[in-house]
Amino acid sequence: MLIIGENIHIISPHIKEAIANRDTAAIQKLALEQAAAGAGILDLNIGPQKKEGVEVMRWMTEAVQEVTDLPISFDTTNLEAIRAGLRLAKVQGMVNSASAEPQRLADVPPVAAEFGARLIALTMGAAGIPVTAEERVAIAIETLIPRAVELGIPMENLYLDPLFMTVSGCQEYCPPAIEAVRYIKLGMDPAPMTTGGLSNVSNRVPAEGRSLLNRVYMAMMMAVGLDSAIADPLDKELMKVIRIVETRDDSSAAGSLLLLLHDRVAAMEELEAGDVDMNEPDQVEIWKTYQVLMNKVIYTDNYLRA
Repeated sequence: MLIIGENIHIISPHIKEAIANRDTAAIQKLALEQAAAGAGILDLNIGPQKKEGVEVMRWMTEAVQEVTDLPISFDTTNLEAIRAGLRLAKVQGMVNSASAEPQRLADVPPVAAEFGARLIALTMGAAGIPVTAEERVAIAIETLIPRAVELGIPMENLYLDPLFMTVSGCQEYCPPAIEAVRYIKLGMDPAPMTTGGLSNVSNRVPAEGRSLLNRVYMAMMMAVGLDSAIADPLDKELMKVIRIVETRDDSSAAGSLLLLLHDRVAAMEELEAGDVDMNEPDQVEIWKTYQVLMNKVIYTDNYLRA
């Protein structure tokens, strides 16, 4: 599982302050921490940055590349800032992101093609984010993939994002995103790569509940062939779940249920209450979280105590 480290993000007050003060040390520290924790790419999200985007991206790219050789994902709506970062990139970069919205479709993929960069493409169009897996896959097949082919972007450089949505208010979107990844990986030849913003599934959830939702969703997404995730590599429990799935480590109660969940999702089967040891708190938490993610139980902030 390729982790695209999400932590250098302008939404963080710490990062926003570091950008404002051009605090190179703060950016480098977080880059090194994510690299050490297992990130394979570092996402640099500077927001729109309409006025200073080019200068900010140049500064941040140089700062990060002074301390790590990891590839960089350039994450902004400012295309000139993306170009500025790609020009400085020492290894293959990533453009985050295009979509099927007409202007984004016209403008963003050519930048990735120009620099031979990887491209994240969101399965959404002018009408917004589709609810069903079929609609998301249709956008990929009818619009995003043909645009990549037209520009000579190989499928191994195209990362389709079916758009992970929060359980807090958009719960019905969670299962279709799983199936969209499944359809993309099984139904296309050659299949493009897949990715998604893992932390989106727990957006607007109290901080203490976010990691569990992310971890269980990750195990389910790995079951359908997700290639990468924009996620927090500093979440040790999340990285542990990835290791459990990849190494088939069933030595813990949580691990054994996560592997069963993974296998059931891979086989298009459901996890059942009878699969869960209700005397094991970790398994009960996974079971309740699975029910929320599958939209079988309505999410509330106290769903684990219900």
